[in-house]
Amino acid sequence: MALSADVDRFLIEVPHEEVVVACARVVQTFLQTGSHYLTHADSGCENGDHRAWLIVEASDKEEATMIVPPPDRHQAHVVQLSKFTMEEVEEILASHTG
Repeated sequence: MALSADVDRFLIEVPHEEVVVACARVVQTFLQTGSHYLTHADSGCENGDHRAWLIVEASDKEEATMIVPPPDRHQAHVVQLSKFTMEEVEEILASHTG
């Protein structure tokens, strides 16, 4: 499904302390919000990587950040995602080779 011109995709990463209770609190907060995005977040806790990740569609970085619950928002890292076509990559490489 193609995104409309005014919607972008963002990766949101929410780190937390490396203790079991911190993991449980983050998951509890995410699940209690009822947000489809947050209830489908992926977590690395069981593998020793104490972060949650989710990919969302939003009009800008600020809107994507607002998806994160307030208690976790200050530590969230939000990155706008993009994809490249082979033609775009070839153009970039051609313009940077002598």
